[in-house]
Amino acid sequence: MTTDENMQRQIQELVAYLEMKRNAGLLPESMWVGEGRSQESGVRSQERESGTFHASPSESLQCLRDQIGDCTRCRLHQGRTQLVFGVGNPKAELMFIGEGPGRDEDLQGEPFVGRAGQLLTKIIEAMGMRRGDVYIANVVKCRPPENRNPAPDEIATCSPFLFKQIELIHPKVIVGLGNFAVQTLLATEQKITGLRGRLHLWPSARAKEILNTSIPTESIKLMPTYHPAFLLRNPNMKKPVWEDMKIVLQELGKTLPLK
Repeated sequence: MTTDENMQRQIQELVAYLEMKRNAGLLPESMWVGEGRSQESGVRSQERESGTFHASPSESLQCLRDQIGDCTRCRLHQGRTQLVFGVGNPKAELMFIGEGPGRDEDLQGEPFVGRAGQLLTKIIEAMGMRRGDVYIANVVKCRPPENRNPAPDEIATCSPFLFKQIELIHPKVIVGLGNFAVQTLLATEQKITGLRGRLHLWPSARAKEILNTSIPTESIKLMPTYHPAFLLRNPNMKKPVWEDMKIVLQELGKTLPLK
């Protein structure tokens, strides 16, 4: 079985798995990421009960991180060094989402810090922004063994936390990096070559239902593009990615930086 065929099979299994969970109306308590589960000071607890407390995006993200804790919800925890939550501006208009941590990310606890991450940083800077201006995360937060694709049950366990991150940050645009992240976000088996080059309204009604997310339908724009690791192997594909980023800049109302 080829890599592409294996990926398509995993996507099919993921969609079937998520639909089964949705139809059963089941979400394990350990995965619950609703409001008010983090421990708070007495003052803030009273403020929340009285309806006067409004957590900042940064505080809300920290609460979410606290809820995840030293996660053992799926088998990926068995081989990880560090859980890789996400990094960046909690009020970012632009969010980048990849597949999962690699070796360098697992060691440092931060997404996209290896060679592919260095290239992503260069892309962000070429767009006239700093890495700290955007938010960067992955579909799963622990490194899969030997950098294999995450399994459907692993994605189903971990992805609700990603969707909660997106909900809290609510970026104007998400850039999906690579086939696996894009196919997961769009709940599709279509390959990235047929999806990139244009913005998609996200989540669609179908994706929202399958992914079981409370993010408002079609409230965010999603740009699929090639993963930086793919660009390291195929430098000739950097131009299509830059064309995608120019569309993103236009959507954000930013001018193309002068060289």
